[in-house]
Amino acid sequence: MAATESNRIVITVLGKNRAGIVAAVAKILGEAAVDIRDITQSIIEDIFTMTMIADMSASGLDFSELQERLAEAGDEVGVAVQMQREDVFNFMYRL
Repeated sequence: MAATESNRIVITVLGKNRAGIVAAVAKILGEAAVDIRDITQSIIEDIFTMTMIADMSASGLDFSELQERLAEAGDEVGVAVQMQREDVFNFMYRL
């Protein structure tokens, strides 16, 4: 199945920096066969932020299942993980 905008997602992570945040999110994505297309992260003082663009066209999970698993992984490492469809994200943040 070819990637379409509806298969592309934006994942944002925010919280207090600690070891294991990237690994926790990447583990869920890897287990779900989600392809990370781009990733950026930064740490300002002790605040961790990360944004990922990913393609879930090969995933066996539906959007809400993946969203729930990412939120649970974030809870386990003490960060907020949010996920939305790329087309919705682009619509919300258009200039």
